[in-house]
Amino acid sequence: MRSDRRIRRVVVGITGASGTAIGLRVLTVLRELPDVEVHLVVSSAGMRTLRYECDVTPGEVRELAHVFHRAKDIGASIASGSFDVHSMLVVPCSIKTLSAVATGYTDDLVSRAADVCLKEGRPLLLMVRETPLHLGHLRSMVAVTEAGAIIAPPVPAFYPRPESVDDLIDHVARRALARVGLGELAPEEWKGEEVTTAPRLADKP
Repeated sequence: MRSDRRIRRVVVGITGASGTAIGLRVLTVLRELPDVEVHLVVSSAGMRTLRYECDVTPGEVRELAHVFHRAKDIGASIASGSFDVHSMLVVPCSIKTLSAVATGYTDDLVSRAADVCLKEGRPLLLMVRETPLHLGHLRSMVAVTEAGAIIAPPVPAFYPRPESVDDLIDHVARRALARVGLGELAPEEWKGEEVTTAPRLADKP
């Protein structure tokens, strides 16, 4: 039986790279949409980083999703292309996960679900968080981009005049969600800078 098309399933993966607070914000923002069903999978390193950076328990993280999948459960629904999902975001995405997706080495549910999105032509965003980048990292980014993924490093924007780290996190999270087709969650759009110009000589009385 086909799924109800009115429900959009969004998969969120959280891996062990720094920046897990952005993943938590993505989960929180997604709950603003009543027609979105959130599927969450967190790697073991991701859960460890969440505890260290955000002081949250595994139970608190699981409660932010409608469905929580264990990272080693390769028989989960999101491991199959027959399970219809709207999009997937890996926020943050470690170099290990990036490399796995780039090579098709899908030994856990995060990389497998990402691979499914690529083979089914569904939006996949990888928020790769690493610096500096060596040539191997860059080649992996090229490989996944050629396969159809979106590379979106967590680069903060300062033109909205953020007043806190939370503002920066929220903007990055919303930009990522908009990029995978959830435009209603996008941050406020840039209206352009008002530029005051001096009157031209011809305009003077």
